[in-house]
Amino acid sequence: MTSNTVSDSQKKHIVIVGNGMVGYKFCEKLLKKNDKGDFRITIFGEETRPAYDRVHLSAYFEDSSEEDLQLAPIEWYKENGIELHTGELITELDRDNQTVTSQKGRTVSYDKLILATGSSAFVPPIPGVEKKGVFVYRTIEDLDAITNYAKKASKAAVIGGGLLGLEAAKSAMDLGLETSVIEFAPRLMPRQLDEIGAQALKSALEDFNLEILLNKNTKQIAGNGTPEYLDFADGERLDADMVIISAGIRPRDELAKKADLEVGERGGIVVNDRMETNDPNIFAIGESALHRGMIYGLVAPGYEMADVVVENLTGGDEEFTEFDMSTKLKLVGVDVASFGDAFGETEENSKKVIIDNKAKGVYKRINISEDGKRLLGGMLVGDADDYNMLLQIAKNGFSLPPDPIDLIIGERDGETGAGQKVYDFPDDSIICSCESVTKGEICSLIEEEGMEDIDSIKGCTKAGTGCSGCVPMLDDLITQSMKARGKEVRKVICEHFDYTRQELYDLIKVKEIHTYDELLDEHGTGNGCEKCKPAVASLLASAFNEHVLKDRDTIQDTNDRFLANIQRGGTYSVIPRVPGGEITPDKLITIGQLAKKYGLYTKITGGQRINMMGARVDQLPNIWEELIEAGFESGHAYGKALRTVKSCVGSTWCRYGLHESVSFAIEIEERYRGLRAPHKLKGGVSGCVRECAEAQAKDFGIIATEEGWNLFVCGNGGTNPQHARLLATDLDEETLIKYLDRFLMFYIKTAEHLNRTSTWLNKMDGGLDYLKKVVVEDSLGIGEELEQEMQQLINVYACEWTEVVNDPELRKRFTHFVNSEDADPSLKFKDYREQKVPAPAGWEKDSK
Repeated sequence: MTSNTVSDSQKKHIVIVGNGMVGYKFCEKLLKKNDKGDFRITIFGEETRPAYDRVHLSAYFEDSSEEDLQLAPIEWYKENGIELHTGELITELDRDNQTVTSQKGRTVSYDKLILATGSSAFVPPIPGVEKKGVFVYRTIEDLDAITNYAKKASKAAVIGGGLLGLEAAKSAMDLGLETSVIEFAPRLMPRQLDEIGAQALKSALEDFNLEILLNKNTKQIAGNGTPEYLDFADGERLDADMVIISAGIRPRDELAKKADLEVGERGGIVVNDRMETNDPNIFAIGESALHRGMIYGLVAPGYEMADVVVENLTGGDEEFTEFDMSTKLKLVGVDVASFGDAFGETEENSKKVIIDNKAKGVYKRINISEDGKRLLGGMLVGDADDYNMLLQIAKNGFSLPPDPIDLIIGERDGETGAGQKVYDFPDDSIICSCESVTKGEICSLIEEEGMEDIDSIKGCTKAGTGCSGCVPMLDDLITQSMKARGKEVRKVICEHFDYTRQELYDLIKVKEIHTYDELLDEHGTGNGCEKCKPAVASLLASAFNEHVLKDRDTIQDTNDRFLANIQRGGTYSVIPRVPGGEITPDKLITIGQLAKKYGLYTKITGGQRINMMGARVDQLPNIWEELIEAGFESGHAYGKALRTVKSCVGSTWCRYGLHESVSFAIEIEERYRGLRAPHKLKGGVSGCVRECAEAQAKDFGIIATEEGWNLFVCGNGGTNPQHARLLATDLDEETLIKYLDRFLMFYIKTAEHLNRTSTWLNKMDGGLDYLKKVVVEDSLGIGEELEQEMQQLINVYACEWTEVVNDPELRKRFTHFVNSEDADPSLKFKDYREQKVPAPAGWEKDSK
């Protein structure tokens, strides 16, 4: 009897030099193809740890650990028979004998060699780069060094305004450093954005207090052993006691050069379409590979290169051609994306369609073919929600709407802008660019394997595990595929509750369940998770309007747990309610006195309130107590609740005013104060069509007419602004409040957790017409029930701050330490425009 098992001596030995993301991905892909056991794998990594996620490296500053970034633990390599050598640099390559040798003297022979050596940070020859306090931004070691040095620094200069430079700038800001970005070019990200888009990005970044310096050529980094300032060629100077260089990359091709492999004039290991070097037994992939004169600086093309080599090693015949460099990123909190032919350069007479909303910091540009039938590409700044859909429309040549601006203007007249469903894409459409997963592969898993949740699809295909940009499309595919097969689509809360949010709400109301534990015991499984706990907390609050801290403080989000918004540096903000924006002089004086007493930073909010920031957690009940004595109550700025009802000055003062908007705004705000919902709620009341209260940008907006009031619903500002839609016209105040009761209660009962009213309406079958039938025409016959439920919530309203102030047990929870009443000694502030703001790490107060 003969055995089919291949002995180690018969297996082809694959040696990989470089255990970064692409080297790891090659191993992963080869293992899937190595079902016959034809290969044994050895991989060398220069770093002392296994491969980790460099794409999300900045998350290391946001409390992510090495384990969080790790792509696979050491055990994974052992379990899969991979010989892993970390902390071992390959220094010699003997092509004649087909061996590699490390700096430790270890020599290993290979049948096929994969060079995945990646790249290193390019450090320009600027005098002073050798100083202590000058860093590159590339590895976990770099980040550790930056973090440690930042403790004694106050101002960081980042040289380089590209993708990685802006990532480095965000990290410096997260460390509490005043930060400037220095870019040699006249605009940020010139390869991805045009001048208007780059200016939109610059303005958005400056709103985050990030200084952007363009057209700057750094002559020297000056200082006595450490950075003190930077001199520029134009004669200007920038003070900085820490410098991070992120001015580009250089392919790691030194091993290839020593072995006389062909390299490019400006670096990079030259490969053909099969990723072969000029030695047929040696391949190069990732940022070290020079393909058709191009070095790819993104991880997705590196993964595709790995796939090509694996296919060719296992009997296939694959080629790597030009790779789509479309990308979506979040830079210092700002969405940026470019796709396809971003500049409209591939076809003559192409047309561009632009939305430049400077008020919202949103810039969108798409390029259309001359005949208006094809989308060529585009760029998005400030709002990139439509990126994946636009990318697929461009890639697959889908037909365009009659007015192409509908692609980027969002919802209009009940129709989606793009007019395409991801389920209608061709099967070969790439849904996940990082892992090259097609729509057909995903639908096969959904329809043939019964995988109807995102986690299962991620686990099987790796889709959504890279940049995560395709996750919304995965969710849409699941929903649309199930609907196409006539299956019920139930979006349950999580694995611990096999119920939708609406079903759980009904269970809570009908059975009068008042605690999370009671609901979990009766209708759930396991111990719950961070997904269902805050969702259930929201449901309980919406159902009964009971105090959020009583019997449920441990399941709340941080802001709700302390009835205040946590701010940078670990302090909290206090925002009392100011109904309709109307406030007496005495109340203004109280706020001023409190701010001076506790040293709080004060700012007028966009919702006509006053924000007092910088309060320690132990100070909160004392501040609330004094505010309550002056007639204030909680503004619920921390909760998924009614925030504000903004108003203009109305007919009392304005010569254009038709009705008394201030009084009506106060009535509305006091009616719905404390109302908990799936997401925050904002309202506005304008006394005429001039709309000074911006009512049409709110979840509900009320605008005076000659005959009464118009009611608008489901608008919002933010990163994806949407105008409110007209629900009913010329209403008297009593009827308007009745419709508003029904609208808000219907939203609370039927929306998914964390969906704004605009998102809820966009997902609603029948859209605005259906909502009108339910709210205005009472087509479901539940109007009176909705009004009664709303009145019940209104009747039990109580100020959450007041209940904490009057309850000694609740007050005890507001301390920094469980065993001490001491204040947090790590809180530090500095003076800033005659007020205090959080001080960066290492900052010391001026002795003056």
